[in-house]
Amino acid sequence: MEGTSVHRLLALIFLLSRSTNQVHLTVDPSRSQFFRGESVTLICEDENRPDGWTVRRNTSRGPMKQCGDEFGHFAGFTCSINSLHPYDTGMYWCESRSGSSSSSSSSSSSSSIQLSVSGGSVILQSPVLPVMEGDDVTLSCRARNPTHNLPAAFYKDGSFIGDGSSGHMTLLHVSSSDEGLYKCNIRGHGESPSSRISVKGKHPTTVSLHSRLVCHLLVVCPYFISTLLMLSLFRQRTKANDPPVSEEMTSSFHAGQGLDDLYENVITAVTTQHHF
Repeated sequence: MEGTSVHRLLALIFLLSRSTNQVHLTVDPSRSQFFRGESVTLICEDENRPDGWTVRRNTSRGPMKQCGDEFGHFAGFTCSINSLHPYDTGMYWCESRSGSSSSSSSSSSSSSIQLSVSGGSVILQSPVLPVMEGDDVTLSCRARNPTHNLPAAFYKDGSFIGDGSSGHMTLLHVSSSDEGLYKCNIRGHGESPSSRISVKGKHPTTVSLHSRLVCHLLVVCPYFISTLLMLSLFRQRTKANDPPVSEEMTSSFHAGQGLDDLYENVITAVTTQHHF
């Protein structure tokens, strides 16, 4: 029973780590559109495996290219592209160095992002990552020359949504209805490519579940360790007397029963979370 309890505790910790830890791709500068010749840095963020990831992409030049092989320079967990070109437009993501894809494991790759490189004169600066529901989002329309802010018109899904006298527009308290393709136009300079803005909702149930799991582990681990120590001392003191097998099995059973019940409850809770 002791061995089974240890295995279940390890399985519980592994399940918790898989449900809370995931690699994230960040972009510096944090925007989705760039002019030809600009540079960008893509970073795979994972505290547990900082050097276990690489950056891959799908572009018009071919699928599944890896940073450092046919584009950019890869060092540690960072991919740097020093001079962007329109053919660098495409989807980018972090992936395990083992080559596993998101179809085989939810923790082996990050969510993908779209980067656009324009050979024109205008770009739209907008968030490259999904924004939180309820936050304010600022859109900026930028011309290559001159670099100072100019009046711009903004569009969502092809429809005019407003002007920005200094080239900026703020979307207040965004919701799912604000999701869509955005672009801008500066008179006399041209129009930017379109970029998608995604809005993610808040998930208090997920935070609550993780808090409950941590609390359970904090309560159970000291109990479990102290129980094993007590059983070990008991066996040392009574080794010469050879107690009945039934007593030893009963003690071990009660020592691990609490952990077994917790394991079953946590498995149910985590399974329920992934059905949301």
